[in-house]
Amino acid sequence: MANKHTAGREQLGEFAPKFAELHDDVLFGDIWAREEELSSRDRSMITVSALITDCFSAYKSGSF
Repeated sequence: MANKHTAGREQLGEFAPKFAELHDDVLFGDIWAREEELSSRDRSMITVSALITDCFSAYKSGSF
């Protein structure tokens, strides 16, 4: 059984309730939980790779 992500509601629920709803329900509920396309491991590897690439690009351009 998948865990329910509520980080958006916990951090932004009162300040930006619609954003918190989109963050928790759409991003984690609909998009991230698509097990049939990619496994959790593969999604995590793609996310980490993208973050490393983004950080490296910022470092090379001098905006880091």
